[in-house]
Parts: sequence; structure tokens; C-alpha cells
Amino acid sequence: MKRTTLSALVLSLALLLSVSGTAFAASIQQQLAQDSTIEQVMKRGTLRVGMDIFQPWAMKDKNGELIGFEIDVAKRLAEDMGVKVEFVPTAWSGIIPALLTGKFDVIIGGMGITPKRALKVNFSIPYDYSGMSIVAHKELAAGFNSLEQFNRKDVQIAVKLGTTAAAAAKKYLPNAQLRMFDNEPQAYQELRNGKVHAVVGSAPKPAYEAVDYADSLFLPLAENFTKEPIGFAMQKGDPDTLNYFNSWITGVKMEGWLEEKHQYWFGTKDWLSQVE
Repeated sequence: MKRTTLSALVLSLALLLSVSGTAFAASIQQQLAQDSTIEQVMKRGTLRVGMDIFQPWAMKDKNGELIGFEIDVAKRLAEDMGVKVEFVPTAWSGIIPALLTGKFDVIIGGMGITPKRALKVNFSIPYDYSGMSIVAHKELAAGFNSLEQFNRKDVQIAVKLGTTAAAAAKKYLPNAQLRMFDNEPQAYQELRNGKVHAVVGSAPKPAYEAVDYADSLFLPLAENFTKEPIGFAMQKGDPDTLNYFNSWITGVKMEGWLEEKHQYWFGTKDWLSQVE
């Protein structure tokens, strides 16, 4: 009789712990959902987007308004969420720290998905792909037509600080002298002034520079020398937000909207009159 009573008590305790554990897990799950970035954005009514100026990813038109591929992507994302969009221009070298301190909700700025960055942030699935290209000075780099020719100690390469272009230059041109600049216009101006042999940057910007300044610049390589996936970056520990962004990217890819926008901003220069 005592053994039966003891067994019943043990069973009751096990059931109680199971129910309590389930309730606790549900409570935690509910709290995580309420604290997710996506929920905070919906409550606030505004999606805050971190970005930096990269032509044609994001740039200012003649009226000082932001335009570009990433601007269209962020605006469409906010529209589909039923909220407003607020762009937070941020120096590229400090954009991940700014995200981690909550200055904005997501980085939508042509950010390449890399293992090093993924240690600090979570990335969505790729919504676009980019690659590194190189544009060179006709006099300083005369006759150069391979990466090996730029990989010399007497060659100077300009790159934007904190970018995948800087990482690519360090990896593929380890012997060259790297000149770091806070923004892209400074790097390209240095090249046009004949102070560096070349600039490494995300396509198609180097190609645009070669066309716009054909008298002094050229493309030494026929194709990009890297290919990299581009994703949204967000804070870690937020599966609901990550799931929404991935679902949204899948949807607009399927309808062909992303390809259409990519073709306009990267495959044409029809937008050029808006910025010049």
C-alpha cells in the first residue's frame, strides 16, 4: 500500500514538473516573440535601416534624397510590413557596432556575408550577389592585366576602410601597399589624381569609373575576381526577425522584383541623370 502511494506521488510530481516545464517554455517563447526586433518595429511603426553611401547601392540625388538599389529594397521591405522607413547613414567602419548598440534595426547596405562578420551578427539569406573588381590608372599601371602584376611592393591600392573590398585586397594582393580611406569618393579621387595604381571595389563601381574617366582610367581585368553573397545583417538571438526577412526575400525573388531592381541599378545607367 505504501509502495502504491509512493508511486502515485512520484507520478504526480513528474506530471507537475512536466506541466510546469511546458508552461515555462511557452512563457519564454512568448517573451522572445514580444522582444523580437520585428515586433518592436511593428509597435514603433518605423523600420530603422543602417546604411552607408555606395554608388549605386545608396547615394543622394540632386535634391539630397537617398536613392539606389538598397534604398529601393529597404523602402519595399518597410512598405510590405506596413511601416515607415528611417535611414540612418553610418560610417562603414562602425556600422556593425552601431547595429549592436541598437542605433537601427537592420543593416541593408550591400553587406557581404562573411564568417568573420557572422561571429557578430546574424545574416539573412542572400538577396543579391556582388564581386570585387579593380580599376587602374592608365599611366601608373600601364600594361597591367592580371592580379599578379598588382601584387607587388611598389604598387599602391586604395580601398574603403572596413569593407569586403579591403579584405579582398589583403587576401589577393598581400604584397601591395594598401591605402585605407573612410569613404569611396576619397579612394577614387586619389586614383584619378594619380596617387595610387588602382582601387579595389564592389562591382559595378570600378567599371563606372573606367567609363566616366576613360582618359585616365581602365579595367585591367575582364571580370570580377571574387563573388560574394549580400544579406541583411541583424542582431543575434532573434529567430522571428530572421525568419521574416528570409521569407520576404524569398517572396520578392520569386516575383522577379529583386532581379528587376538589380538590372536597373547595376545593368543600366538610366538613373545617372538623377545624381548629376
